[in-house]
Amino acid sequence: MRIAMITDSYYPTRDGVVTSITLAKEGLEKLGHDVTVVAPDPGKEKRMEGVRYFPSIQFKSYQGYYVPVYPSNKAEIIRSIDPDVIHIHGIAVMALKGLIAAKNQKIPTVLTYHTMVEDTIDFYSPLKVFPNVQKRMAWVYMRGLLKRPDVIIGPSEDTIDKLLVKGIRPKRTEVIPTGIDTERFRPGMNGDAVKEKYGLNGSKVILYVGRLSFEKNIGVIINALSHLNGVKLLIVGKGPAKESLEETAKNAKVEDKVIFAGFVPDEELQSFYGAADVFVSASRFETQGLSVLEALSCGLPVACADGGAFINYIKNGENGFLFGEGAEECANAIRSCISCDQKIKENARATAESMSAASCAEKLVKLYEELTKKK
Repeated sequence: MRIAMITDSYYPTRDGVVTSITLAKEGLEKLGHDVTVVAPDPGKEKRMEGVRYFPSIQFKSYQGYYVPVYPSNKAEIIRSIDPDVIHIHGIAVMALKGLIAAKNQKIPTVLTYHTMVEDTIDFYSPLKVFPNVQKRMAWVYMRGLLKRPDVIIGPSEDTIDKLLVKGIRPKRTEVIPTGIDTERFRPGMNGDAVKEKYGLNGSKVILYVGRLSFEKNIGVIINALSHLNGVKLLIVGKGPAKESLEETAKNAKVEDKVIFAGFVPDEELQSFYGAADVFVSASRFETQGLSVLEALSCGLPVACADGGAFINYIKNGENGFLFGEGAEECANAIRSCISCDQKIKENARATAESMSAASCAEKLVKLYEELTKKK
């Protein structure tokens, strides 16, 4: 089967959408299918072999993202791939181009809804309009867009529920998580080199992995350090909120407890999980939370905000701990993780195994085959 994956976000950008596409592509190719990614053009020096590109400009409101605003030969590009299915990742310009090409060529379409856009408008919208007006406009747009694909995929039940509450009326919905490589992320990985490099020996290590963006609420984790002793927070990732987070640490007088490791290549990431005692995320808008699942796969106890997709697979006191709003509640959840028993770590691993990359790729193939038979 030939699949065209059309996305608004791809390398060199690094985010959850890119990771999701990469994992799905690898899983589908292992099953013998042909996957071609179609993405905005980041420029000649940053292009990847095998990817098809649409002419784009850089998105000024969010560094590292590109917008395909120019006219493109989308019909010719899709026709040259000759896909059996078009799988769209995102809801912006590339989604529109993909839907137009699919309609003209009568190709089944699937769209994965990765990001709760309403939660990011306050931080990144280039429009000079009141945020509440922009949010209403965004939902009007999405109601029109999301009724067109043959299937809308949500990475979690919470994602689908939120769309339906907002009046989205898709033709069909499915919940298919982004699979986790449970062989790569596993318990017992060696993190000694990371501890040595960042001076973490003798401390309990709290880990955050992900983009440093405002909507992730990382400041809550930093402020929680004021309520904790003998711990250090290791932050892995880069993004537009870094300077603000450094200021937050300074104001809370915990800068000696916070280490910004920056971007870490994929092949080194396992050792950071191996160095950690606890993983934490304070984001409330996640549609899945890939780094949390990676941590679970490593058998780490996790402390997560009780919002978004986390409520679908984190069972408080069973495979992790959920916390409400505020730094003190976050600190209490971290304490629970530090003192938890082995059973919680085993349950964490079992949760990740139920969402392996192989099983999720098989679910995608089954869905694609249903759609192609109908067409």
